[in-house]
Amino acid sequence: MQSLRKKLMTKRVLVTGGAGFIGSRLSLRLLDAGYRVIVLDNLSPQIHGDQPDESPLLKSIVGKVDFLRGDVTSREDLLKALPGVDVVVHLAAETGTGQSMYAIRHYADVNVGGTALLLDLIANERFPVRRLVVASSRAVYGEGKYRCPEHGVLFPGARSENEMTQGRFEHACPICMQTLQLLPTDETSALQPSSVYGVTKLTQEQLVLSVGKALGISALAFRYQNVYGPGQSLSNPYTGILSIFSTRLRHGNPVNIFEDGKESRDFVFIDDVVEATLRGIEHPDAALVDVFNVGSGVATDVLTIANTLRAYLGGESAITVSGQFRAGDIRHNVADLAKVFRVLEFSPKVSIEEGLCHFVDWVRGERVENDRYEESLNELRAKGLFK
Repeated sequence: MQSLRKKLMTKRVLVTGGAGFIGSRLSLRLLDAGYRVIVLDNLSPQIHGDQPDESPLLKSIVGKVDFLRGDVTSREDLLKALPGVDVVVHLAAETGTGQSMYAIRHYADVNVGGTALLLDLIANERFPVRRLVVASSRAVYGEGKYRCPEHGVLFPGARSENEMTQGRFEHACPICMQTLQLLPTDETSALQPSSVYGVTKLTQEQLVLSVGKALGISALAFRYQNVYGPGQSLSNPYTGILSIFSTRLRHGNPVNIFEDGKESRDFVFIDDVVEATLRGIEHPDAALVDVFNVGSGVATDVLTIANTLRAYLGGESAITVSGQFRAGDIRHNVADLAKVFRVLEFSPKVSIEEGLCHFVDWVRGERVENDRYEESLNELRAKGLFK
């Protein structure tokens, strides 16, 4: 790794959103690898709670990184953060599929507007940035890749409210109506996001890749799958089903599983995400412009996750499969990791079983946060986005 750093000659890394779940862990890993790290973060209460200065994530990096409290939508704040930076890792973004479907302008302003401003300054102020890394999402694919036994590979669109109201959650071939088989989604798959969040992430990565290529700057987009692990917010009711379920279970509240509980996700442990991102930062090809999936390569259904967490955490919370659904949610998800292995030589090391053990061990030592999940669902219900 030292030889790779010498080839790229990277010294200073700016991590936007560097006090967040992924950002703080990545910042510490970069420090261990010998980099100087600058963090720009607005300490959003949705992530850091009502007393963000006391956030454990912030405390884990304070005094170790050059910390700037600021916003990626602020030209002034970015101008303070960018001088002398060799690599920008752009993690700052609003996350949450459901919330994005009604906080539309806010998601666009932060995710798209903040990225555009960052790139505009790099393009026009001649900062010495030589590599851009952006956190994209598997949400850019929408429903992803499937196969019909008779008609081959298909990329179905978003499911209709009528279908889901009738309990038809699985995708069917539009020609023969056979149930489609989930396939690992590779980077060449159709890009058809089904949520505002997904649209903003796709726009982010396209901006970074196109501007990077035009300016002769290496640019990498990582399509993270469902990232989990110690440090993720237990108070944010809009994203992260493991943290949502854990908080409800510790409060003794019932857990509502949407659809039929068989919907699946690719859950990837935080340490694997950090390792993949570091490999991108340190890749020796200074002209590399590309996009990569980062996941576990394994699909796990949501009901299994809920039951496993209850078994690990104890308690008697009821787990109910309700048949309810949210606008913008996908049915299944699993990543094809062939490309990230081939180019970055990355493969995940932490299984879902091991990762959940690490996560639960951490959760047990954390203060039980206010359970605002029902409040978030009421917001969706009031806007006709939760059925």
